[in-house]
Amino acid sequence: MKIIRDSAFALILINLIFTLQGCSKEKPSGATTGGGGGGTTVVTPVKTDVTMWLTTADQTQLLAKQNVSLLFSSASNQNTTINVDTTTTFQTIDGFGFALTGGSASLINGLGTTQKSALIKELFSTDSACIGISYLRLTLGASDMSATTFTYDDVAAGSTDVNLQNFSIDIEKTDLIPVLKQILAINPNIKLLACPWSAPAWMKTNDNLSGGSLLPQYYSVYANYFVKYIQAMAAQGITIDAITPQNEPLNAYNNPAMLEQDTAEDNFVANNLGPAFQTAGIKTKIIVYDHNCDHPEYPEYILNDKTANAFVDGSAFHLYAGDISAMSTVHDAFPNKNLYFTEQATFGTGSFSGDLAWHVSNLIVGATRNWSRNVLEWNLASDPSFDPHTNGGCTTCQGAVTIGSTVTRNVSYYIIAHASKFVKPGAVRINSDVSTNLPNVAFKNTDGSKVLIVLNNSGSTQTFNIGFNAKTVTSTLSNGSVATYIW
Repeated sequence: MKIIRDSAFALILINLIFTLQGCSKEKPSGATTGGGGGGTTVVTPVKTDVTMWLTTADQTQLLAKQNVSLLFSSASNQNTTINVDTTTTFQTIDGFGFALTGGSASLINGLGTTQKSALIKELFSTDSACIGISYLRLTLGASDMSATTFTYDDVAAGSTDVNLQNFSIDIEKTDLIPVLKQILAINPNIKLLACPWSAPAWMKTNDNLSGGSLLPQYYSVYANYFVKYIQAMAAQGITIDAITPQNEPLNAYNNPAMLEQDTAEDNFVANNLGPAFQTAGIKTKIIVYDHNCDHPEYPEYILNDKTANAFVDGSAFHLYAGDISAMSTVHDAFPNKNLYFTEQATFGTGSFSGDLAWHVSNLIVGATRNWSRNVLEWNLASDPSFDPHTNGGCTTCQGAVTIGSTVTRNVSYYIIAHASKFVKPGAVRINSDVSTNLPNVAFKNTDGSKVLIVLNNSGSTQTFNIGFNAKTVTSTLSNGSVATYIW
């Protein structure tokens, strides 16, 4: 299968060359090459202190390593300076990635053996020209980006299964589990967060996978449902690092979906889920809320309950409504609890330039500057028609990659790659100057390397300095471009 970038720019110079093994060494954009007569190409990079990778709004550069000389100097100028300070540290970073939905898994697993291995390596390997996705969100049962609706304990209408005798994850053994096992073979340390869109219909007020709420008499049964899931995945060699009790608990209108008010989630976590995990010896983190930034009072309500608080690692957010600063509101109220950013979709109706700027500014920069330990975009893969999805599910949600007769890399691929490729799990966020025209965020990896991600959010080309240890290096970004700098 031929692998290309965005279809509208298929003839643009491809800056990453993918071999049958998935990734190859990168060729810096603008590098001098040699070795005629069919010999091996030799790259002659310029001398630099800082490595720069660039994506431009017009897509002429797509996660392209720049062959530019960026040397630290004591010389002064009048440019805006983004000072980076490793002595001021914030949260530890767990990773960057996507949701591996059931639809994503089926599309990836449907590729030929060679193409599938190449794509999985490209996405998850930390080799030099791969993008090193380090965190995945799994759907515990079906999401709206599955071909059909299901849970792991569906029974005939009018029936119940309070002992969960029919519980089974066998449906995931067709696509999801095989793909996960290939991913884990490449990156055994990837973090996995799992989240249900609905409890089984027989546990709900409306006996339906869409809408309704969990009946209180099934709280303990549903807690055991989570236990069984974690144990079943562990039996497959898959460790679930964290769960959230419900995706978008204030949105009952998706398919599947389930309404779960803060009082209900608090009761469930404090009196059922937390104790069930404790009894079973399960160390999987419990992360609450998993919905928009417009209701920080939801996780605060749960965290104010001392019983629930003891079981809760932190809270998770989306940004389809509200402001990303809500994450800091919760952090300030509960500084010993963690924050996570777990979903934001890009849509087929959007634009590359608009989505690149908004998502980098609000998520890669915004979420991490507001204490998030991760940043996850939504669907990892979709087909050219934005399928699979359920009846009533999202009809325009665009995957990071589109898998059809070719594999196309879309805007969210580059949004995440600008962080996942360079900011490794265990890194810490470090201080960098705030700039309105140049939103940015900085990190220090465990190997000591520094990473600065900068977006030019102004209306014109910007020349600016990166300041570090009383020296500066000068760089230029065109409007709407994002660059990652490493030194």
